Amino acid sequence: MKQLATFDKYAIFQTGGKQYQALEGQTIAIEKIEGEQGATLEFSEVLFRKVGQDAQIGAPFLKTPIRASIVKQTKGPKLVVFKFRRREKVRVKKGHRQPLTVIRIESI
Repeated sequence: MKQLATFDKYAIFQTGGKQYQALEGQTIAIEKIEGEQGATLEFSEVLFRKVGQDAQIGAPFLKTPIRASIVKQTKGPKLVVFKFRRREKVRVKKGHRQPLTVIRIESI
């Protein structure tokens, strides 16, 4: 059997309507947040935190925030949206790249 990786220290936080898992030192691409490269951020909407055997569950959020720094502002991969209606000569091809912010988790 393959053994699953276990993490002693991690947290779940919410930003941009989505939830992300945070490990110290990890880089994550999240929904775009305004800020310059190297700026520090605090995410106060922490849903869950585990440190060793101690687990904290927010109701709805925990009081201590997660600190992170902005690595870069970038765009995601290109998505192609193609609309087609048969027998009507309707063909529409559009592309989209979602703006992203890459952050590095400093402390949980």
